[in-house]
Amino acid sequence: MKFVIVSGLSGSGKSTALHALEDLGYYCIDNLPIALLPALADEVVAADPPRWRGFGIGIDARNLTRDLGDVERILAGLRERGLVCQVVFLQAEDATLLKRFSETRRRHPLSAADRPLQEALARERQVLDPVLSCADLVIDTTRTNVHQLRDELRQRLADDDHGGLSLLCLSFGFKHGVPADADFVFDVRCLPNPHWVDDLRGLTGRDPDVVRFLEGYETVNRMTRDVTGFLDTWLPRFGEASRSYLTLAFGCTGGQHRSVYMAERVAEHLRRGGTRVTVRHRELA
Repeated sequence: MKFVIVSGLSGSGKSTALHALEDLGYYCIDNLPIALLPALADEVVAADPPRWRGFGIGIDARNLTRDLGDVERILAGLRERGLVCQVVFLQAEDATLLKRFSETRRRHPLSAADRPLQEALARERQVLDPVLSCADLVIDTTRTNVHQLRDELRQRLADDDHGGLSLLCLSFGFKHGVPADADFVFDVRCLPNPHWVDDLRGLTGRDPDVVRFLEGYETVNRMTRDVTGFLDTWLPRFGEASRSYLTLAFGCTGGQHRSVYMAERVAEHLRRGGTRVTVRHRELA
């Protein structure tokens, strides 16, 4: 039986994540006190084979601080009993969270008369730090809408049921910020830029004309070989270390041409080797 613990900052998309798990066949429980996880596990282990794929458990900052500090020990106890436990942690930049609370007019769970929203967000980050420290998958939703988040979770968690390492190849533009949840960041701004070719400016790194332009330069082909060679060497080591998810981020200036091309080429190479890969182009979305 599999337990997926969904935690993170208020306003970062935890409800969306739980809905995505429900769509995948999980039985979801929101805002469960983390100290009750062992008792839930007792019921699951003692029950007949369940009809659900697994359990999605929402854990937030309303838990007792001492219980959140004990999360690593609690999860270790569940794993010793043969339960598969994975932690998904959602976060976003403060400015984005403030905007979301302003738009929805929701009350932050840690806000009070003497604690404004900005201080509540800072306190929440502090309280949830033990959960973030043991997270298997961290997703930054600053520039992700609910549909994109739902699709990403469905793809990555569905793939994970097959075991092994699940990768996300993500393209982005440096002028819009580096993805906070990237495990590796590859800077491709040193490559020739199709933006300066009038006929290519409105296209993307997925268009054949842009692909031909970039592959006409040996520097582009050499970087592709260097990046894929590095990943071929070191990705198996992460799998051996029981990592389930990795995000490979490729950045150029605007996130339209070079980073998109490189993310697609690297994903294609990894798929040929049997690795499960999802591709997302942040700025094109």
